[in-house]
Amino acid sequence: MDTALALHRFQFAFTITFHYLFVQLTLGLGFLIFVLKTVALVKKDEHYNECARFWARIFAVNFALGVVTGIPMEFQFGTNWSRFSRDAGAVIGHTLAMEGLYTFFLESTFLGFMLYGEQMLGRVGHWGASAAVWIGSWMSGYLIVATDAWMQHPTGYRIGAGGKILLTSWWSLIFNEWAVWQFVHTILGGIVTGCFAMAGIGAFYVFLKRSEKYARAFLGVGVTVGLIAAILVAFPTGDTQGKLVARNQPIKLAAMEGHFTTEPSSAIAILGQPDVNAHKLDNPFMVPGVLSFIVHGNWTKEVKGLTDYPRDLWPDNIPLLYYAFHIMVGLGTVFIGVLSLCALQLWRGKLAETKLLLWALVLLMPLPYVANTAGWMTAEMGRQPWIIYGLMRTADGVSPHVSSGSALFTLLGFLGIYTLLFMLGLFLIWRILEQGPEHVVEAGE
Repeated sequence: MDTALALHRFQFAFTITFHYLFVQLTLGLGFLIFVLKTVALVKKDEHYNECARFWARIFAVNFALGVVTGIPMEFQFGTNWSRFSRDAGAVIGHTLAMEGLYTFFLESTFLGFMLYGEQMLGRVGHWGASAAVWIGSWMSGYLIVATDAWMQHPTGYRIGAGGKILLTSWWSLIFNEWAVWQFVHTILGGIVTGCFAMAGIGAFYVFLKRSEKYARAFLGVGVTVGLIAAILVAFPTGDTQGKLVARNQPIKLAAMEGHFTTEPSSAIAILGQPDVNAHKLDNPFMVPGVLSFIVHGNWTKEVKGLTDYPRDLWPDNIPLLYYAFHIMVGLGTVFIGVLSLCALQLWRGKLAETKLLLWALVLLMPLPYVANTAGWMTAEMGRQPWIIYGLMRTADGVSPHVSSGSALFTLLGFLGIYTLLFMLGLFLIWRILEQGPEHVVEAGE
């Protein structure tokens, strides 16, 4: 691979991955704060309002860092990927502009009301502000996902003069089937992240023997909503997304499953290490027929292997793609198992006394970030060598006049600045956690 192209790809991958660390928590916490506000309104219980205020402060820090780290990505379309922007801008410009002009301002405006306008708005009005923040964050997420989904499965377009891609159906862009299912899958992943953050912090406070009334509320909401979301991530959203990949991107499916040769009753790999040169998995643990059933609903129907497709259409890093997919699936399975046990103990009224599960909730807090990142790696690396699947190769979308030296220089700059931002974010959130929910009540926020 050309050095400049590799650096452009790595720079965008780094900036978007770092940015998404904040986005996924925003997607989850926005909904959970709305849930807390709804419970407070329905039960007329101020305790849940206090819980919502506490998490709104963490949401605000996370939102601010997400905004700061998201802005450079918009510029990279013009600096690092100018040929892609020139040829596809008439399509993706619609969704990106709508995200910036409408949904971002909706979310940020009502975030101010949610943080500082409770006394002015009253109980119902403040509940409405939390709903607007939640809806704004999800609308923003949908428009970004719709952009990516069009790159995965382009619809509603025609090729114009000079090879430019022109939009023929706005509805096909916005309501692309791929976008709908990818969005729901993405949102549920964000909710799982938010729930593990909420439940893990609740467990942390239980261990410290402080803020226990709030801790129990955090555990209850985090575990209950988290279990529902974790199950829905797997089925139907993950299953349907997999079927869309099988139908529209069969080479990606074969690569992420480590499926090299076509066989009747295709097996699924639970474990194994892909050897691309030998076209096989080393030390495999296979379950016969399962891949055929997942793809076709038939235990004996064959699924095409990678060797049935031209080598120049294979993803360029099959081992990393394979491991990313299996990490995502494996962690998702762990989340369902742990949250199911927690939900059982919660129902029995013993979760706060079950130290093993509390430790599990604390230690698992970082892993939804890993699972979500692995999921996006699967989606984006599996699309290669295409930047727009079937229409434009990644190598054809890069800027021709930005050198590898320039890309490396700016990449190092991003690495340094983002490290400082990450440390700042951790410090601010730690301060909020150290002060605890009682500080919010005492400050009258």
